[in-house]
Amino acid sequence: MKPKSDLTDAELLRLMLSGDEEAFTLLYKRRHGGVYRFALQMSGSQQLAEDVTQDVFLFLMKDGKVFDPAKGSVSSFLLGVARNYVLRRFRGDRSTLPLTDDEDELQFDQAGNDPGPLDDLTRAETIENVRRAVLSLPERYREVVVLCELQELSYGETAEVLGCALGTVRSRLHRARSLLLTKLKPEPAAEVATSAAVESARCFA
Repeated sequence: MKPKSDLTDAELLRLMLSGDEEAFTLLYKRRHGGVYRFALQMSGSQQLAEDVTQDVFLFLMKDGKVFDPAKGSVSSFLLGVARNYVLRRFRGDRSTLPLTDDEDELQFDQAGNDPGPLDDLTRAETIENVRRAVLSLPERYREVVVLCELQELSYGETAEVLGCALGTVRSRLHRARSLLLTKLKPEPAAEVATSAAVESARCFA
């Protein structure tokens, strides 16, 4: 029998649900950081992120049996649960809600002309500017930026977390990038194309 540390998330979850505390501890150590970073990057609040992370793993202990491996990975499942808790907090405290954007998602370029990870951002943009710009996005755009750009999930993994179609992820991310570039676009004299600001922003948690 291989050591528990070598087991997959799904295998650890099965053991955890059968009462194995060590399996829960290993799964928690493996995945709590990603859950916390997602909640922090979505909310900008350390306290909310800590509360959501705790809620997610309490949910896993109580209702982890609802996980369906046919629908995706344990990691995506946990982020999906975290997303639900974050959105509940937003809707329970209207002061945390960002400005809304009623415009529907743009049609994604079917030719595949998907821009790189915020390629037009510049080194002149600070991590704080990026953080604030991300937090100011409407929820549906913020979450795809956090998942795809900051958490570096694939489109498919992001679709699993959000429970939506792959094309929806693409179109929302396309729109989110446009919104961010508008917020962060530097003066023409300062333009030096790079994605370094976003690369650094991945670490703001």
